[in-house]
Amino acid sequence: MITAKCSVRQLFLRSAAATKMRFCAAAAATSLPADAAVAMAVGTKEKGPSVLYNRLSSLGRSPEESVTMTLDKWVNEGRPVRAAALIRYVKEFRRYRRHAHALEIMEWMENTKHTKMTHDIHAMRLGLIAKVRGIEAAEKYFSDLPEPAKNRHSYGALLGSYCSEKNKNVDKAISLYNEMKNQNIASNTEVHFNLMSLYMRLGQHEKVLTQYQEMKLDNIVPDTITCCILMNCYASLNDIESVERVIKEAEEDKQIKLRWSAYSTLASIYCSAGLITKAESALKKSEKLIDGRDRQPYHFLINLYSRIHNFEEVKRIWNSYKTVFQKPTNISYLTMLRSLDRLDDINGQQDLYEEWESVCMSFDVRLTNVMIGSYLRKNMIQQAQRVWEKASERGAVPDFKTCDMFLDYYLKNNDIDSALMWLETRISRMKRNEWKLSQDQVNTFLKAFEDAKDVKGQERFCQCLRRLGHLDLNACEKLLLTYLAADATDPTLRQRIKDDKIQLNSQTNKLLDMVCGANE
Repeated sequence: MITAKCSVRQLFLRSAAATKMRFCAAAAATSLPADAAVAMAVGTKEKGPSVLYNRLSSLGRSPEESVTMTLDKWVNEGRPVRAAALIRYVKEFRRYRRHAHALEIMEWMENTKHTKMTHDIHAMRLGLIAKVRGIEAAEKYFSDLPEPAKNRHSYGALLGSYCSEKNKNVDKAISLYNEMKNQNIASNTEVHFNLMSLYMRLGQHEKVLTQYQEMKLDNIVPDTITCCILMNCYASLNDIESVERVIKEAEEDKQIKLRWSAYSTLASIYCSAGLITKAESALKKSEKLIDGRDRQPYHFLINLYSRIHNFEEVKRIWNSYKTVFQKPTNISYLTMLRSLDRLDDINGQQDLYEEWESVCMSFDVRLTNVMIGSYLRKNMIQQAQRVWEKASERGAVPDFKTCDMFLDYYLKNNDIDSALMWLETRISRMKRNEWKLSQDQVNTFLKAFEDAKDVKGQERFCQCLRRLGHLDLNACEKLLLTYLAADATDPTLRQRIKDDKIQLNSQTNKLLDMVCGANE
């Protein structure tokens, strides 16, 4: 089975209305959104309003209300606000998955009467509400719309929201689609795209093809994105011949204007199938179709060339990119850094990382993680530690990836104290018990502290398990054995185990009596 199927699942994580063109490209490589990339996106289009855009984009992941405060401050400074510019900013934020900020801009516009709520704006807002506040909130918004606003735009946005969540709203999506057909508002590319993407996510490939036939019966001309879905559908069925037929028919149809993303998708499928020569040919065609100042195709070309281990082409595309864009964004550096990692070019990674450090305006821990991961895989722990120390000096905060990499490395190399420190760091950053150690990791910790007669370390580890909600009988026994090995006692341990509601057996009770004294 062709492994392109995995990237297809990633492909459909975004709604159709929000990210139609990004969907096509995501089939070719992993999408890499970045806050810092947003700051470069609009600035060349206009001089005055771009200052406001820079203020908004610099908010990063700060609380939603900061957007309102920024806009209010702008107006209080006596500066003008243009609705068209704000809508453009909303689209950019939406593109980079900063949905909460995008929604707040729209709500600020409505509250301050800075825009007329047209049908397409209602649809945009509905899609954002679904992402930020959930489907039920989106349904309520749709229900409260005036009847004239309940048209193909708002229906389409609601359908897109249903289709973006695998398994959860399938019946609602089908029901809404049938309602749209009854109202004769289902005959557009986006409606069929939403359903085809839903079926792809569900692995229902035959329904994808059936939906495409309905699209043809509606006399809707396929576009690039439809071709991408079809190619990935056939790839998932290990049918390369049909994949090639889709692209050939599209090339021969004068009504279809293929974009670079169609050939990136084709190249990705060829890569996964091991057809390297064909992948290179598709990449050349994709490159020829790059139009305008769009960074995304360069990112995909770099990624795909690295997948087929064509180092020279990776370097060439990077240099070509830098002639078009003098200031690469964090996302661009991240793409290149990951590609060099795939090519096992540690020296190239070091040089690129240092270049990024010298020019970056907003620190992105993901780049640091890539560098750390490369060092750790080569057992270059001192270099990895130094990279993290420098990042920390710049105010970087470890994310789960940072913690997991160091935790795994130290645990595998029997540096239990360092592993425990990173485990505690990871847990301190969790909002809820959404993660747990593997049983092998748990056993490694427990055995190491018992062998070292390290009561304090074992207690700290059991506290971690307690916070994760995974403290069990086995851990309690190991804790008791550690106390005995260290010839230590603790009369409070009996009550603590009782508070943890651990069901003890006869063996554990004997150990407990030895550590705490016989229960009177």
